[in-house]
Formats: sequence, structure tokens, C-alpha cells
Amino acid sequence: MTDSPNPSDPDQTLVARNGEPGITLSVATLRDQLRPALLSVLLLTLLTGALFPLMLFALAQPLFPAQAMGSLLTRDGVVIGSELIGQKFTSPAYFHPRPSAAGAGYDAAASGGTNLGPANPKLKDGTPDDPKTADADESFAGIRQLTDEYRKQNGLAPEVAVPIDAVTRSGSGLDPHISPANAALQIARISRARGLSAEVVRSLVARHIQGRQFGILGEPRVALLPLNLELDRTAPLPEPASPPSSAPPESR
Repeated sequence: MTDSPNPSDPDQTLVARNGEPGITLSVATLRDQLRPALLSVLLLTLLTGALFPLMLFALAQPLFPAQAMGSLLTRDGVVIGSELIGQKFTSPAYFHPRPSAAGAGYDAAASGGTNLGPANPKLKDGTPDDPKTADADESFAGIRQLTDEYRKQNGLAPEVAVPIDAVTRSGSGLDPHISPANAALQIARISRARGLSAEVVRSLVARHIQGRQFGILGEPRVALLPLNLELDRTAPLPEPASPPSSAPPESR
């Protein structure tokens, strides 16, 4: 048996009932508890928020310079995009990406998917783009509408199967790739718009097919932006005509 400690005394000695010396206890104060907690937060912040990122940056610059700078692609010295972020192409002369639900489309600041489950009717049928029945800002093209548009754009018969990536959004909304099957169905349209043979376009697609990562992860895919850039180098599109000037002619 020992005497009970007094909570008001920070340093106490517990004495045995028989008079033998007891154990000296020190009651921790709020200051004693806050000091190691605050120092731990400061130390971890420096290690994980400053030193570790700086170390990765220092290693990545010499080892992976392109990836460290965002895998940027340039044309005539001007940055036009990244290999890692999809872009919207609507011209019939370019390969089109998969649909996007990121912001207004392919918005890296609003990356995300639709979060629609497979049983959600909106995923298949969408919502109408009619202000009388739905808010125009909330109109949503479903798989059925996207499939019809895809077949129409590429001149496909109604019975032709459409690749799933051509009519569904990715989880990030920024997917920079399409499937080889998707690219193959667009070759005829590209060929007509560019005045190239289908064999030439098909060979360009083949050069931009990326295999499974490490040979086992994912599926083969086509890098879209590099492919469209090579299309421009192979068969440049004519420059759009400049609009006529509305300024009055100078007097002579």
C-alpha cells in the first residue's frame, strides 16, 4: 500500500505505508506535452515538405529531364502541350481523343471523372440539351449519343462495334491516349482530310503505339498528341486565309 498522489503537486514522492521510501513521480505539464509535439511537426515538415522534394528534384533533373519538366511537347519552339495531358481535337484532320469530364474538357485544374455507376441511366442515355427540359449547363452526352456521333464522324455503319474508350470518359478526364482499335477506325477520315493514303496514316499510328508497361501492366495504347504532331509534319494543313482588312485604303 502507498499513499495516493496529490494532483496539485507536480513532483511527488509516493511513500509506502510501512514508512519505506517510495517512488518519485513527475506530473507532465502542458508545456512539456506541447514542446515535443510542435518540434515533431516542424521536423517532419522540413523533411517531407522541403528536403525530400528538393532531393527528388535534384535527382530527377539529370536522370529524367523531360519527365521532370512535365513531358512537354513543342512545335517551332513553342510549347503546345504535354504527353501526359489530353487535348481536345475536333477537326476531321486530326485523331480525336476519348471524351473528358474534367471541367469543360481536359482541364488539368479540374481533373476528375463523372462518378456515374454502370447502372446509372444517365451514363447510357445522358441528359437532354434542351433548356425546356434541362439546364443547358447540366447537359450530358451519354454513351448512346457519343456512339452515334462517333459513327457519324468516321463514316461507320450502324453495325460496326465502337471501342469503349471512344464513348466513355476516363477517371481523370485527362487521358492522353486512345486504344489502337479507336485509332484504326479514324484512319479513313484522316486519310480523306489530309489527302494521304490509308497505308501512310496506318504506319504513323503503328509508330505511336505504346506497349504494356513492363510488358504486363495495362493495355497497348496510342499517344495522341505526338501522333497528331507527326501528321502535321507529314502532311501540313493549309494556313487559314487572313480575313480582308476593313480599314479604308490609304490615300495617295
